[in-house]
Amino acid sequence: MTSLLDLPTPSLLLDLDVLKRNLARMAEAVARHPGVVLRPHMKTAKNAQVADLAAQGKGPITVSTLAEARYFADHGFRDQIYAVGIVPAKLDAVAALNAAGNAVKVITDDLDAARAIAAHPGPLEVLIEVDVGEGRAGVLHDGEELLAIAAALGPRLVGVLSHSGHSYAGRSIAAMAEIAELERSRVVAAAEKLRAAGHALRIVSAGASPTAMYAGRLHGVTEMRAGVYMMGDLLQAQLGVHPLDDVAVTVLASVIGRYPQRQAVLLDAGALALSKDRSTEAAPKDWKFGRVLDLDGRPTLGEAMVVRVHQEHGEVRGEGLPLDRLPVGARVRVAPNHVCLTAAAHAQYHVLENGRLVAIWERANHW
Repeated sequence: MTSLLDLPTPSLLLDLDVLKRNLARMAEAVARHPGVVLRPHMKTAKNAQVADLAAQGKGPITVSTLAEARYFADHGFRDQIYAVGIVPAKLDAVAALNAAGNAVKVITDDLDAARAIAAHPGPLEVLIEVDVGEGRAGVLHDGEELLAIAAALGPRLVGVLSHSGHSYAGRSIAAMAEIAELERSRVVAAAEKLRAAGHALRIVSAGASPTAMYAGRLHGVTEMRAGVYMMGDLLQAQLGVHPLDDVAVTVLASVIGRYPQRQAVLLDAGALALSKDRSTEAAPKDWKFGRVLDLDGRPTLGEAMVVRVHQEHGEVRGEGLPLDRLPVGARVRVAPNHVCLTAAAHAQYHVLENGRLVAIWERANHW
């Protein structure tokens, strides 16, 4: 296939030129902090070719599933952090990966899990997750639970890890920089507390795309993890992680119905192709279920957006919607609110370079 007109719809598109711009922008941001390594999170991309670009070869990466860990290990990415709290039932799988020459590190915030890790006979290294304000997972940086988990892990403890997901609620560069500093100070304080108790730590891992982009200083942090910045989406654009036009992933869809009486068209991309994520609902610009672009990825269709989704239907409305340009069979592209969830619905990327289809890249979906 050499044309977007040849693809079935819906299909997932990846613009390689935009991807490379986004990667360069984040690499430059992290390079402002000497001694800090970018450990890109592959939970969004789930693809080895993207990882080669993001990690500059086979550098350290972050994963979110065992399926990703195996896939990336098979593609030569040895140094990984599996950044979801580990359960004892998964320790055998991680240990097997490490026995085969990999270095997949796990995380925990639970004392019983720490004891199970310490008792496991296989090669395992662990980071303790620290809650720096998001309230999702992790122990407090100044609590006794931190020391108890560390004592249970013993020599298997190699570091601490935090995630500032609450930075997604930031609405200014100053606000995101403030969250980044709070994360830095707390995760570094946790590391210092553990070192004072006699634990040797080599990793202090922090980050999210907004904080990695706008952190003022990262003293004491050894690495930053970020992932969604690669592909970008409509929320990240409003957080200033990338320009609005630098959303690298879009969904190719076809018009399947036209309704002049309500100034709307229907697409064959609904909830299963786009997701129902409404992350821009509280942002300055609410893009409903996605921004609708023309076939070339340009914003020439007015303020077109997907305003309602059913399982396989997406309803498009918006000021200036040119119905005369959108007959049944016309093709458009939809930029997502939350690219991680949109991309997860698709098995592969149809890769564009200079506007032309050049490759198909598979995704490591599922768990």
